[in-house]
Amino acid sequence: MTVRFVALLFLAAVAPSAAILDPGDFLALQAIRKALDDVPGSRFFSSWDFTADPCGFSGVRCAGDRVVALSLGEPRAGSPGLTGRFDPAVGRLSALEDLSLAPGRVVGPLPSTITELTNLQFLALSRNFLSGVIPPAMGSLVRLRTLDLSFNQLSGSVPHELAAMPTLSNLVLAHNHLSGELPAFSSPALVRLDLKHNNLNGVISALPPSLEYLSLTWNRLSGTVEWLLPQLRRLNHLDLSVNHLTGPIPPAVFSLPLNELHLQRNFFSGEVRPEGAVTIPTVDLSYNQLSGAIPPALATAKRLYLNNNRFTGEVPAAFVEKLLNATIQTLYLQHNFLTGMELSPAAEMPVSSSLCLQYNCMVPPPAKMTCPPKAGFKKVRPTSQCAEWSG
Repeated sequence: MTVRFVALLFLAAVAPSAAILDPGDFLALQAIRKALDDVPGSRFFSSWDFTADPCGFSGVRCAGDRVVALSLGEPRAGSPGLTGRFDPAVGRLSALEDLSLAPGRVVGPLPSTITELTNLQFLALSRNFLSGVIPPAMGSLVRLRTLDLSFNQLSGSVPHELAAMPTLSNLVLAHNHLSGELPAFSSPALVRLDLKHNNLNGVISALPPSLEYLSLTWNRLSGTVEWLLPQLRRLNHLDLSVNHLTGPIPPAVFSLPLNELHLQRNFFSGEVRPEGAVTIPTVDLSYNQLSGAIPPALATAKRLYLNNNRFTGEVPAAFVEKLLNATIQTLYLQHNFLTGMELSPAAEMPVSSSLCLQYNCMVPPPAKMTCPPKAGFKKVRPTSQCAEWSG
């Protein structure tokens, strides 16, 4: 007598009036349960009594006799989650559309059998201790819309197969140990791409124009972006900070419908020349090699970080006006080569506004400045570093 037949007889006995769960799904759930357990403080598996109908288990949703959604772990914030490993039997849940795992202590590799779940649309296994590589065959899940494997210990490269998935709209692989070069992304439905805090290197070769959220911060990416970024006209969040990117910042970037623009801690150079009015609330271009005059168009930002660059000349009057009426909340200009700012000695800085001008080629105005600790204690650059003062 086969195990599958035994399971079928058992299900008929415990749930004669309900739809009988597919025996393969029943056995898969049993294997998944044996490989996982509650972390002390969690009671997720307290309802998993296999003498009852598995479709009534916590986290299990059925359609007819098949499991179509499996949410492992208590969804409430602060839940201690689960421990153990992901059993390969999950691949037998062939009707599964949604698979998620609450934050916890699940370890080991991603089962390669996940790639057999051809109906899968949502896969979220973040904030655990999963390791190993991302199976390239995951790119064959043509119905997958969301893939979130963030905050794990995954290594290896980002499979090229993921970059061309036809329906994938959210790819979140942040906070892992991924390395190698970025694949050329061409997924036509991709809206969110989050690969921050990895060890990715090389150039950003291609990104789809459908993107609305892009975060690649804290990697080792290099090369220029002047031809690439202007094509991403739907972006509302852009973070390329803490990389090794070079060249000019494309003027069209400042016309994108962004809520935040983070390009700090790279090697961008040249002048900053926005095209038209800038409507981005937060702009951070600090710790680069930008030069020339500060463009007045940036005075519309609420939080502007231009510190630790090579800007010269006087601070445009537009910034003074915006500071005094509290339109600008933060203006960091320290560690540049600026030569003046026409701020009246009688002017009172609003409590809600922060201005820092330390270490420029000027004596800071008497208005109270609010500088971060990293600005240091020196108020003015040595005259030897300031061409206008050097004689």
